Amino acid sequence: MRTVYLAALFAAALGAADPNTLTAEEKAAGWKLLFDGKSMKGWNDLRQQTPPGDSWTIEDGCLKAVPHPKLREDLFTAAKFGDFELAFEWKVSPGGNSGLKYRIQDRFWLDERRMKEYKKFEDLANDSARKRNGTRATGTQEYIVGFEYQVIDNGAHRDAQRGAYYQAGALYGMVPAAQPASKPVGEFNQARVVVKGKHFEHWLNGVKVAEGDMNAPAALAKTADRWTKESPIYQALANQPQQLCPVALQNHGDAAWFRNIKIRPLGK
Repeated sequence: MRTVYLAALFAAALGAADPNTLTAEEKAAGWKLLFDGKSMKGWNDLRQQTPPGDSWTIEDGCLKAVPHPKLREDLFTAAKFGDFELAFEWKVSPGGNSGLKYRIQDRFWLDERRMKEYKKFEDLANDSARKRNGTRATGTQEYIVGFEYQVIDNGAHRDAQRGAYYQAGALYGMVPAAQPASKPVGEFNQARVVVKGKHFEHWLNGVKVAEGDMNAPAALAKTADRWTKESPIYQALANQPQQLCPVALQNHGDAAWFRNIKIRPLGK
């Protein structure tokens, strides 16, 4: 009961404060704002790269994933984090899919136009991870190897309809969401991620929807089912050599909005 009560207080506090600001209490507790609502300060601004990225923009006080960009890539924080508690608000377009990624172990470029050479996407990704032959160019995608808080329209996206492993708040493809807790599509959801060592908690609108160890046998079995144990992607997720990592927002090709993003580093 105490956990539910604290979660309710946390959700209420998020809703009470103006978006993209910290209250005096949050500042005293060690929270840091990751997005000021008007600039890319604290993020690696993809629009300043060559060629300029078109995956992310700022709209109505939100970081927005632009649908169907020419160059699909995720948006990374400039800073790296170990153990932390992170809060954010999100919404997606009807049928939309996105995510927040943490404990990022690897990133590489792949060209989905080469899919005809492979039986499935995972074969292309594994091959690209091994060969490192992709480049940042129009028509390519940067693939991120990390742990994903799933952000999705549970009611309309076909991935969510595959089951709880792919629904809002799940540790994507590894630990299922225990129950549906997202708001109707188009409304902002309040999310929280807690990471301590290899243990995680995912909260959605005051409900703890997923919890466990990122290297738990059941979670790794799901990863192996997708990638095979010999895959460099599986090995990175299973062993987690990187402990200090940025946080990233995913562009999955659909419109998604993020705001009120704040983080509190946790001591050992």
